[in-house]
Amino acid sequence: MLENRTVSTFRSEQVNRTTEGFQREFGSFPEILVRCPARVNLIGEHTDYNDGLVLPMAIPFETLIAASPSGNNMMTITSEGFGSVKFSLEDNPMRTPGWGRFIHGMGSFMSRSQSEPLGWSGYISSTIPSGANLSSSAALEVASGTVFKSLGAMDVNLTEIALLGKRVENELIGVNSGVMDQLACALSQQGNALLLDCLSLDTSPVLIPEGTGVVIMDTGTRRELKSTSYNDRRKDCEVAASALGFSSLRDASMSDLKSLTDALLKRRAHHVVSESERVLKVVRSFAENDSATAGHLFNQSHTSLKEDFAVSSPALDRIVEIAITGPGCFGARMTGGGFAGSAVALVDRDQTNNFCDFVRDNFECPESQPAVTSTRIYPVEASAGVSIL
Repeated sequence: MLENRTVSTFRSEQVNRTTEGFQREFGSFPEILVRCPARVNLIGEHTDYNDGLVLPMAIPFETLIAASPSGNNMMTITSEGFGSVKFSLEDNPMRTPGWGRFIHGMGSFMSRSQSEPLGWSGYISSTIPSGANLSSSAALEVASGTVFKSLGAMDVNLTEIALLGKRVENELIGVNSGVMDQLACALSQQGNALLLDCLSLDTSPVLIPEGTGVVIMDTGTRRELKSTSYNDRRKDCEVAASALGFSSLRDASMSDLKSLTDALLKRRAHHVVSESERVLKVVRSFAENDSATAGHLFNQSHTSLKEDFAVSSPALDRIVEIAITGPGCFGARMTGGGFAGSAVALVDRDQTNNFCDFVRDNFECPESQPAVTSTRIYPVEASAGVSIL
């Protein structure tokens, strides 16, 4: 069963706005209200689809869905600021454009095990910055999957919902991503990061040292993973693993990489193997209240993503360069799939405001990668995963 988690007071305005939006659109009070957070990945980048280790954290930017059953397989959904979609779950989800495909895909996959209709009417609001590498799409998948589960009284758990979200990304959106984002949105616990083994899907909560804060730095640059080299990186990893005789790079060690003769594949594999090692070292550093070491590992991760995996960007490099010289900063790195979007920093909590002001005052996007929206700096706390309010 899903449990209601602690509701932050700042959420009340969004809750009211979402329920009122539903009432305005459909003339009644919604039967269910589901919230799902965004996530920031602290460390463990491009390791999830290599069956490696990751350390994401759910954050207090959220997608809310107010919904009531339609009594058939028809879906009518309005998204605040993004218009409306209408479709039948009996239709091919590839015919549904834009954000509606994420919901249609979840419903299509989930309805295959159901004989009863699963359609609903819904109103969506979100405070997640779109395109900032904070998993707005995964939050939508997990939130809508939870609506389908609850209204349809389906016997499906949160891990299964997350895996269906991954299928939507892979099969319907065209992004060959792993399952980190969806599991972080689904399973995170209040006040903790989430250590996730992407092979076994085992998870455990990880406390961040009390005096250490997490700051997200959104450069304002944007990209779509399906139109970048994201899928190419996954292919490189698969070829490297095959050349080493492994099913994935999860099984490779640093000494194994010596046998790779292709220089590019060796760099890609070097990042993945070293990054999973860094995840465990950061977890150990947090347990020892050693944020300085954790921050150094963040810096190493960014260098590896920039030089070995080639998924950083001029704007991400620039904001990380500025951040690591800021007051109280232990370390910083790009976060998410890369190419644009956000970076994340570990900061002395007492210096958080000074750090944010410093980055805001000193960062400007390079001319080679202009921003499409404002640069924003967000101090964040670890939030709980998806819940029914």
